[in-house]
Amino acid sequence: MADISELDAVRRPIERARGLANRHYADPETCRADDAALLLGGWAGLAVASQVPCPGDARPIDFAGVPLLLLRDREGAVRVFQNVCRHRGMILVAEPRRIEGAIRCPYHSWCYATDGRLVATPHVGGPGRNSDRAVDRAGLGLIEVRSHVWRDVVFVDLGGAAPPFGTVHAAAVARWAELDAALHHDGRDFVLEVACDWKLAVENYCESYHLPWVHPGLNAYSRLEDHYPIMGENHAGQGTTVYRQLREGRARMPDFPGLSNRWNTAAEYVAVFPNVLLGVHRDHAFAIVLRPMGHARTAEHVHFFHAAPAPDPGLADRNAAQWRAVFEEDVFVVEGMQRGRAAPGFDGGRFSPAMDGPTHAFHAWVADRLAG
Repeated sequence: MADISELDAVRRPIERARGLANRHYADPETCRADDAALLLGGWAGLAVASQVPCPGDARPIDFAGVPLLLLRDREGAVRVFQNVCRHRGMILVAEPRRIEGAIRCPYHSWCYATDGRLVATPHVGGPGRNSDRAVDRAGLGLIEVRSHVWRDVVFVDLGGAAPPFGTVHAAAVARWAELDAALHHDGRDFVLEVACDWKLAVENYCESYHLPWVHPGLNAYSRLEDHYPIMGENHAGQGTTVYRQLREGRARMPDFPGLSNRWNTAAEYVAVFPNVLLGVHRDHAFAIVLRPMGHARTAEHVHFFHAAPAPDPGLADRNAAQWRAVFEEDVFVVEGMQRGRAAPGFDGGRFSPAMDGPTHAFHAWVADRLAG
């Protein structure tokens, strides 16, 4: 159970607030309870739709301990199901692959269409009898998980009771509406595995306060004073007013079409709560989906997007490499904060009212949900 008095201290005005207590990062039982409330109790990022580009493509994903199956059905729709057979709970798909016919359970060969329907139950009524009145195929399809795709990120609502995605994240969707069109998956994805609870990765991403010391190269042209905070009901982060496009000679990354002038030099980096980190620029975008890997380990799945036509491959390679270097610079920070949560005298820390507004916004969001 969450300690309400501790959570109330987190939800105070930033000048008097404390951060989340150590156990929300260091105690396995508390972290599991947090994951259930924050990741499984509303809309959370699972993957990107581009990971299943063709009809029949399927990708198993363990999400906070829940076995899920991301797939594109025969009609081209992206869907998410629980990755278990309705017969005896066997895992259906163990590795990413193309489903050529039906999804066949390797245990007793029950088969499902890519829309989740149970289509075959061999010998279920005895040898040679493939039906039984006690086994209602119509009611034993795969359990579908409510899902929504925005900016190619597949969000899921495991509990099934959250308000519509467009209602929950209306402000973030409206903020970046002119950048939604024509996102093309870059294919230069990578994964960083870090030894920390996923919440620390969100906290670090939200703020620009650490730039001068952790990202000196980035800070050399996008200085601390060039950044501004962003805080909404279910998102927080920071932006810069001095973004410069990557160029090599006359070659440059193509712009997204129809942008207003504010994006000539602006870029924004926002955490969409609970676990998706987005970056938007005039010429490319990225999405980082955070997945817990057990206690105090997180996989950061990084995906890049560009406008059409495709950018020069060398420029796109350089862009992805530069961002990877920036994200790798953060690893020692989040892992250091994780180790610091073993200090019994640390009471959650304090916030700089001038610099830590987005980080405190995430802490308060977490506290609200744990208390509620």
